[in-house]
Amino acid sequence: MNHYFPGPRRYVVIAHYRACDGAESQVADALAAMVEPTRAEPGNLEYRVCRSASDPAVFALYEEYVDQAAFTAHLESAHFARWLLAGTLPFLAERRRHDLVPLV
Repeated sequence: MNHYFPGPRRYVVIAHYRACDGAESQVADALAAMVEPTRAEPGNLEYRVCRSASDPAVFALYEEYVDQAAFTAHLESAHFARWLLAGTLPFLAERRRHDLVPLV
């Protein structure tokens, strides 16, 4: 059975971040600031930011977009530049991102 469907389809990103020592609040505040404007993007279906219950330096993001073009538009947004590129990434000790497409 072929579970791969070519053509436009939803695009999912799961990211794991670890803040640098002492930067936990900076990262938390910047990620929180991303939620409202990202959810308002026309191509965004879901945007969740979570924090580890046992380690305040660890964060996870779940993002879902109507397609890869919508995710690309997200990367080009002013709020992404302000809160992710400038407000989060410089304060991370670790960053892993998985770009995914649903199987079915």
